[in-house]
Amino acid sequence: MRAPFPGLPVPGPALPGQSTPALARPTEKPGRASAGKRPLRVPSLTRGFALALALVFCAAWPGAAQEERASLVADSLTLDGGDTLTATGGVEVFYKGRRLTASRLVYDQSTDKLAIEGPLVLTTEDGMTVILADQAAMDADLTDGVMTGVRMVMDRQMQLAAAELSRVGGRYTQLGRTVASSCKICAGGSTPLWEIRARKVVHDEVAKQIWFTNAQFRVAGLPVFWLPQLRMPDPTLDRSNGFLRPEFRTTTGLGSGLKLPYFITLGQSADVTLTPYLTTKNGRTLDYRYRRAFAAGTLEIGGALSRDDLLPDETRAYLMAKGQFALPMGFDLSFSGEYVSDPAYLLDYGYPEEDRLESRIEATRTRRNEYISARMISVQSIREGESNATIPSLIGDVTFHRRFSGGPFGGEAGLRFQTHSQLRTSDEVLDLDGDDIADGRDMSRVSLRGDWRRNWVTDPGIVATLLGEATADLYKISQDAVYGGSETRLHGSVGAELRWPWVRAEESGVSHMIEPVLQLVWSPGGHEKLPNEDSTLVEFDESNLFSLNRFPGSDATERGTRANVGLTWTRYDPQGWTLSVAGGRVFRDRDLDQFSVSSGLDGKTSDWLMAWQLQMGAGIAVTNRVLFDDNLTLTKGEWRVDVTRDRFSLSSGYVYMIADAEEQRDEPTSELQLDASFVVNPNWTASAATRFDFDTDRATRAGVGVAWRNECVSVDLSLSRRFTTSTNVEPTTDFGLSVELVGFGSGSKRGPARSCAR
Repeated sequence: MRAPFPGLPVPGPALPGQSTPALARPTEKPGRASAGKRPLRVPSLTRGFALALALVFCAAWPGAAQEERASLVADSLTLDGGDTLTATGGVEVFYKGRRLTASRLVYDQSTDKLAIEGPLVLTTEDGMTVILADQAAMDADLTDGVMTGVRMVMDRQMQLAAAELSRVGGRYTQLGRTVASSCKICAGGSTPLWEIRARKVVHDEVAKQIWFTNAQFRVAGLPVFWLPQLRMPDPTLDRSNGFLRPEFRTTTGLGSGLKLPYFITLGQSADVTLTPYLTTKNGRTLDYRYRRAFAAGTLEIGGALSRDDLLPDETRAYLMAKGQFALPMGFDLSFSGEYVSDPAYLLDYGYPEEDRLESRIEATRTRRNEYISARMISVQSIREGESNATIPSLIGDVTFHRRFSGGPFGGEAGLRFQTHSQLRTSDEVLDLDGDDIADGRDMSRVSLRGDWRRNWVTDPGIVATLLGEATADLYKISQDAVYGGSETRLHGSVGAELRWPWVRAEESGVSHMIEPVLQLVWSPGGHEKLPNEDSTLVEFDESNLFSLNRFPGSDATERGTRANVGLTWTRYDPQGWTLSVAGGRVFRDRDLDQFSVSSGLDGKTSDWLMAWQLQMGAGIAVTNRVLFDDNLTLTKGEWRVDVTRDRFSLSSGYVYMIADAEEQRDEPTSELQLDASFVVNPNWTASAATRFDFDTDRATRAGVGVAWRNECVSVDLSLSRRFTTSTNVEPTTDFGLSVELVGFGSGSKRGPARSCAR
């Protein structure tokens, strides 16, 4: 049971349905009982006198709130002289969330002090800090006092050991001649992998900061550097001003350098990170990032300013901004912006590689049968040989899409209204750069499209479908000597489709489904009289084999009468894996010369499409898709393998495409991409990545990395090489090294602790 202690509520009359708690009787045998029924031994005291004893000690805190009163549990309790209470044997004290366990406790009411004999353990209110000591002298509320032979453990990570510890004001903990580390120390081995030795350490529990005075950092027992003052966040703090993990980087162009990020909090909802980066080849960079959270969204602004010898006497810069906010009526607002001073800056400094930078602002709303979007996009190209004056640099779109079900015709219908405008800064009406587009062409379009589809299931199980769509477009084109002026276009397609799924289930639980599909589509013939800018690249795959229009944009429409024929087979295995195979072809009544050679759709008959996919429950997925003609000549091929296991992960892809002048690809493309990682053991992880071009017989990129982690250190080492070259960039090698001490407010996950040999 709970024994009387300062602030302990006195047993009173029982409430209806409750029994009256009783103090221990002198005749009860000493010993520990179950929680709430532990016997309390008070030698030579009657029950009435023991109750009076409880009243005396509780009276010392007459105004204490019920929730602030303390509780004491022990095997034995004695009173000496009327003002000294001694508890022995399995002592436990609970007060304001703090918990103390010890072997013996003496409370002196006259001084309001506790004398505690250990081994003792004191746990803070949040349970994140545990103090172990040999003995202590403390105030009755367990906030202030002195402990000897102390070890303090914070968030089960950081350990601080000292001969003496003082607690002041319930907030500050001071340790003298301290050793701090988050590394595991085995018996008989007093040297951790790393440690901080300090003359004095102060921990502020409110600010969650640790202050080291006369601090010496050691690795494997050897002094590395000394600081007169050192401040670090304790492991329980998520945000605090201070330095983040440094990173050492070496590149061919910039030399060796160190990145040292400094994090600055701006209240509870904003922060700034400043990262100076100095290199041996006179590189000077300041990287910055500002983040802020609002009640309805987030904002982030980042970038960098640099001066180096790669472009002497020039200030190089990169700017990025992005945000997302919730608007009234269910709308979402998102925006992003990017700017770079020169094409090679992102590659030289290891920022995300892009060859076209987009700045956009967009408002959208998505509901069950409705989609609304309005956006504005600005484009900056950093591609070699591409001029920003001759590409659409400002683009605006508005889209309203609505779906309907039922109605007089049944089935499902849709209505889409869309506007599109694009502007080039050039005023040239002719094509001077040879891309078949007038250099200064500006264009606006308004489109209205409707579609309808309805299915019927016949008695044999055949699914019959009627479908169709119709589109009306109004174009206005300026600054183009060929297509200038206004133009309208009406286009539609109607089709009929038959699907006949066959299903078979085996006694083993395996099931098969085979589905032949025949689709007949009619569209007006003729030739397009409008320029095509958004549908020049066409993908032919199993997802659009039965589409009415395979062009991805709005400028081009698929025309003519055609038959789309295909067959799919799927095997479902109860062991958790699935194999799917699909194939098909398109037959046309005549060739309207709509598609490029590499698309696989040109001619009266398309190339054969074959695709298969294997998905296994063990984390393995394999996908393959090929296009080939009647002579089995490969037009396009794709292969992807993804493996995710406990110790191994692999992501690889291969693509092959024939040369196609219409897609501005004069040479065939044959490229392999590979990313893999392997967990050698719980501490070591190795990784490798490459991108290999078989046409040039060389890698465009290659890299290897290794990471080592344990309970107190995280080390990442990487080496990469970029082989590509152009007028803006040169081949370069990049070496990176980062070391992080886990346990000081680190964001890295703790690795496995080392084993101690017996």
